[in-house]
Amino acid sequence: MIILKREEKDIVILSKPGPAECGGTTATLDKSAPKTIKSNDMVLFSVDCKLNTVEAARENGISYVSAFAAKTSVGSFLFLQTANYYREETQPVWALIKGDIFPTLDLLAREFDFAKDNGYHSTTHGLPDNFGGSVRIEYSSGEKISFSDNQSPIISYGAGVKIASVFGEYLRRERVPLPDISDLKEIKFCEERNPGFTRAALKINPDGTAINRKSAKYEDEKVYESENGVDKDTVTKIKKTAEDCGLLAWRFLPESKFAVGGRKTLGFVFAGGAEVESDNCRALPVRLSGGFFDIEIEMK
Repeated sequence: MIILKREEKDIVILSKPGPAECGGTTATLDKSAPKTIKSNDMVLFSVDCKLNTVEAARENGISYVSAFAAKTSVGSFLFLQTANYYREETQPVWALIKGDIFPTLDLLAREFDFAKDNGYHSTTHGLPDNFGGSVRIEYSSGEKISFSDNQSPIISYGAGVKIASVFGEYLRRERVPLPDISDLKEIKFCEERNPGFTRAALKINPDGTAINRKSAKYEDEKVYESENGVDKDTVTKIKKTAEDCGLLAWRFLPESKFAVGGRKTLGFVFAGGAEVESDNCRALPVRLSGGFFDIEIEMK
């Protein structure tokens, strides 16, 4: 074992490839990661993992689960996607529900003792697929559980099945009302830089087409302006992206500790003048996080 330098003294290298070695496994253990969590106030739950295929085949059950939950001021934001033994994925489902899923998830994490593997991370380089997964759980106390391995399942088959069952049950509960995407009249994009900015306003016409007006400023003093028509199919795609990725609910989510780059915003303006703003710095499941960029690229 090799102990890292002083400021990383709690991180132990369990294995790493040699200097000229292709592939190999890098595995580390954070000795400071607690194996017992004192708090019961869980605020974020994220599990993404392939499951034991032998058990999946025997039970004719799921072989993959991706589940995410974040506590918000109005309820719980949930996401779930699974796959069966034949790798046929279900449609991803998200919801902002009025109920609190976290007492149930706290009990689940304790039942399967997720904390016992806290701090362990292993990456086998060169694998064509992720055959394992990752777990990230956070508590209001600042305590957290984090472990990963891309070579083999990191949670038991029973844990995966129970996670899917719990999320499936809570996803059927009463939802927090959000604006109707069919009432969308305008989308505003804003990226403030130092120096400069990019701003765009996509105004939707009654026939479903739109006009996108953009202004941008870079290192020079000139402001570049443009105006372009947007066809109906593209507007429909943008609306679908906003709905499928839950962008109208992002404002309730906690800020991401792993956000890269500057803050950008999308403002959704509805009939009657109501406006909802979302930004690109929120904690999200991977399968929803690309929604912001997909709309941004259409407007920039």
